Parts: sequence; structure tokens; C-alpha cells
Amino acid sequence: MRAKPVYPRILLKLSGEALLGQLPFGIDADVTTFIATEVKAAIDAGVQVALVVGGGNIFRGEGLAKSGMDRVTGDHMGMLATVINALALQDAVERAGMEARVMSALKINQVCEDYIRRRAIRHLEKGRVVIFASGTGNPFFTTDSAAALRAVEVGADLLLKATLVDGVYNADPKKDPTATRYHTLTYDEALNRRLGVMDQTALVMARDHRMTLCVYEMARAGALMQILNGDENTGTYVRV
Repeated sequence: MRAKPVYPRILLKLSGEALLGQLPFGIDADVTTFIATEVKAAIDAGVQVALVVGGGNIFRGEGLAKSGMDRVTGDHMGMLATVINALALQDAVERAGMEARVMSALKINQVCEDYIRRRAIRHLEKGRVVIFASGTGNPFFTTDSAAALRAVEVGADLLLKATLVDGVYNADPKKDPTATRYHTLTYDEALNRRLGVMDQTALVMARDHRMTLCVYEMARAGALMQILNGDENTGTYVRV
């Protein structure tokens, strides 16, 4: 009999840039299909899966503000970009044979549900993939913070952040060939060393609620299931 996954309920944070794939702008359907395949393996193993997605492949509020736009307006545009990405992920997940629900922190009732915590948990319990959009619904907060918040709210056993590299390094491994990967970190180490694991607000929230965080390489097939099955050599783990 196959062993049960170590983490029964997870929240996976995806950046908007990750959806670019090989494109200069927008959403690469090959990437969303790959993500859906990885998620399906988790669902088939009995894991409850929630996703939070960013919007940087379309708009990033902070970047728009640097060009002169009002920051609150820019952040609202960024939130709407996450809804576009969430709908693309929902489509990919459903095409892979799963049920999915997009839940938005902003009211957009004609395209998705409002975020209601109890309803989100019920969707997870029914085996549906829940995709949280619009960040926290507030300007000045990143989707990293939204991921930590939603993970705590729905009682996730593990918070994952999918990146372009296979964990957290002491330097940029793409620029420094001597960079070394951390296998484990404490939240205080990540905060004090400013390693860029997540933004400070997200790290503090995860730390204060004793949430385990794993940073891993999204593009490596099978990595998600290795983590869920308890392989701690995959990615970097951050704990209290």
C-alpha cells in the first residue's frame, strides 16, 4: 500500500513571471499545462491543493508606481492581473480532469467567486483545487504576503514557493558559480540575512504561525510530489 503524503493540505505560491515560459509577455499555455500536471499528481495522492498566483507577467503595481502612476491604482491593476492568471490556471486544471475554483479578494462575481474562508476550506475538503486571486485585496501587500495569509487561514500543513532555482542560495546562483544552497533555514535567519526568500511581511506571518515553508524549483518534473512524500533534499525548508 502506498504511503500517504506527509502534508495533507498545501498552499503553492506561483509568481506571475513563472507563467511567461519562453514568452516576453502573457501566459505560456505549456507552463500552465505543466503546473496542472504536477497538481494532478498531488490531488491523485489525496493532497488538498490551494494556489496563489502573482500578476507580474502582466502588471506589477510597484513597477507601475516607479513610472509615475499612483501606487494604489497600480496595485489594483496588479490584482486584476492575478485574476487573469488564476483563470488561466483554472482552465488548465480543469482540462487535466480536476475541479477548480477561483476565489478573488476583490468582488468580480461574473468571473469567479468571492474569497470566503469557510467556503474555500469546503472546496478543499471536496478535492477541488482552489486558486486565490487578487492578493489580499489591499494595496501595498505582495502576493507573497497573500500566500502566507491564505495558508494560515485555510490551515495548510505546508506553504510552498515555486521559483526558477532549486532552493535558497547565499548568492544568485545564475551570477555566482560559487553560490551554495541552504538545505534548511530558520525564519529568523532568512529575515536577518535578507535572503529574498519571500518579502519580510510574509516571512514574519509564516514564522509567527509556525508554518513550514519550502522553496523549490517549479520546472523540475516530479519535484512537488517528492516534497509531499517527505523528501527534504528537494528545495530549501524554512522553519521556526
